[in-house]
Amino acid sequence: MNTVEENKTGLLRLIKNENNPVLSPNPANDWESLVVCNPGVWYEEGTFYMLYRAAGNDKEHQIRFGLATSTDGINFTRTSNKPAFSPSIDGPDMGAVEDPRIVKFGDEFYITYAYRPHPPGQYWNFDHDEILLPDCDKDAPLVLKNNIANSGLLLTKDFKKYRRLGRITQSNLDDRDVIIFPEKINGKFAMLHRPKEWIGEEYGCDKPSIWLRFSDDLMVWEEPSTLLLAGINGTWEEKIGGSTPPLKTKDGWLIIYHGVENGGLGYYRVGAALLDLEDPTIVKSRLTNWIMEPEHDYEIDGFYKGCVFPTGNMIIEDTLYVYYGAADRYVGLATCNINELLNELKNA
Repeated sequence: MNTVEENKTGLLRLIKNENNPVLSPNPANDWESLVVCNPGVWYEEGTFYMLYRAAGNDKEHQIRFGLATSTDGINFTRTSNKPAFSPSIDGPDMGAVEDPRIVKFGDEFYITYAYRPHPPGQYWNFDHDEILLPDCDKDAPLVLKNNIANSGLLLTKDFKKYRRLGRITQSNLDDRDVIIFPEKINGKFAMLHRPKEWIGEEYGCDKPSIWLRFSDDLMVWEEPSTLLLAGINGTWEEKIGGSTPPLKTKDGWLIIYHGVENGGLGYYRVGAALLDLEDPTIVKSRLTNWIMEPEHDYEIDGFYKGCVFPTGNMIIEDTLYVYYGAADRYVGLATCNINELLNELKNA
């Protein structure tokens, strides 16, 4: 299987799997008949576990998680005709659960996910960045009044039973793309996050960016946050956000992130950066050029036209696997030789 591709200018690109999309909506189940995308993926003892975002064709657009497994990382089988995890009945995440990212500490998987107190509605039929808002009085908290997306933490040992641990971001911030590093660094947990409201001169960025913070406790993230990566005006990555869990390599922490052109209104593409192993606030290198962009019908013809959005990755032998949402409708797989990508980053 070819694992790396170069375009006509000699730039490294991830190569899309010829079987893409590796997961598509299932018309047999109402809850996943319209959308499957943005999966968290974990590989262990010969099995790939894919926890994917799913929705049916209801007006409120209830979003749930489904589970599929594979032995080759390409051919996935759903484990049930029912959701693996759903919004709560009356809790803060009763509106939607979205975009899981998976890490493991000890014997337990910790999954960060975005959620809302009210369903977002079929947002592709609205203006950009508009969603459904609940009916509430003038004194309602901002998180409810504006249906703000927060991020929470799930715990599971088997991808069958889940325990909600609660919110890990500030309630009045739209803080998504929250991703935990897979191990402690100098005795502390580390997190990537993207608070949408942190823009302006006081923050050092004029569009939503990627921030990094540390903590002694996975549920308490109150230490000051450091601006890690900001968008670059006039490029493919004017607005950026974290995508997949950082991967520890011999050369540093590998970060896969997404970038959006035209101030956040255009195509989603994928970039890569390398952080220092001992101090990940230090960006050792960052590729100028993207490593993946929308090309195929399944990445362009969907509910976000022109979007590749990675949420799961792992290194198996010398191959980097990247799982991504395609056009907010499908799941795709792209791969490359990890050593070639690291060499590209070291020479950037």
